[in-house]
Amino acid sequence: MRSRLADVHPPLLLVDAPFFLYRAFHALPKSIEGKGGMPVNALLGSVNAVLSAAGEHGARAVLACFGPDAAPYRVELFDGYHAHRPPVPKELASQWEQAPALYEAVGWHVAGRDALEADDLLASYAAAEADAGGEALIFTGDRDLFQCVGNRVRVLLAARGGPQTIDAAEVERRYGVAPALVPDFIALRGDPSDGIPGARGVGEKTAADILRRHGSLEAALEAASEATVLHSARERLLAFKEIATLRHVPVDPPPDRDLNREAGAAAARELGLNELAKRLAG
Repeated sequence: MRSRLADVHPPLLLVDAPFFLYRAFHALPKSIEGKGGMPVNALLGSVNAVLSAAGEHGARAVLACFGPDAAPYRVELFDGYHAHRPPVPKELASQWEQAPALYEAVGWHVAGRDALEADDLLASYAAAEADAGGEALIFTGDRDLFQCVGNRVRVLLAARGGPQTIDAAEVERRYGVAPALVPDFIALRGDPSDGIPGARGVGEKTAADILRRHGSLEAALEAASEATVLHSARERLLAFKEIATLRHVPVDPPPDRDLNREAGAAAARELGLNELAKRLAG
């Protein structure tokens, strides 16, 4: 990783650890095994992806965020939130448990809270880094994090063909609204991946148009006549916005930390990740 001296604002790379573990587990064959014949595909794929991103963007440090699949407060707001998601496969669960120690050995910071999803921590650390005068790059495949984008925060979106850097102009090009209105947009349009149905009959274009005309979900609901879908679904839509809005908690930006090749290679070898060990040692 590049030192702070090599650039004015080398970014803090914030990693959506659950996303990359799931992604690698489903993308790479389970025949990739480590010691004891246990699958290590999620560990291998997630580490390789983050190593590439950190190197390409000259990250001052890497912070991998973990958390539960569904924060209790979001389920209380809407019991359909994440209800359709299957349990974590046992072959992934064992790797999930090993991931924090491996990431720390590689030289990355690791953070997690029992009552907060990884997304909430990613948003919190991004805001803290920006407030401290730094720049944050959120590495994820979850577009909910577009709401965090600002002058000092961008999203590095995992996509086919390689990660895409998302700034405020790109959020507006894709959604038709500014980053701050992404939770309002999600509440209206819905989000099938989270089990949020949105407003009946409202798609992306209509959601963006409503928000451009009214400025917020609350203002649109205030202007809606009693005979409209928006008026009848008022409380549900406000709950959907609260679910979609990432919660910020007090955190301190982590210190600079370089890649620890020696310790990372040793930890990889211990897990039977020999090719990863060679990459790190090299």
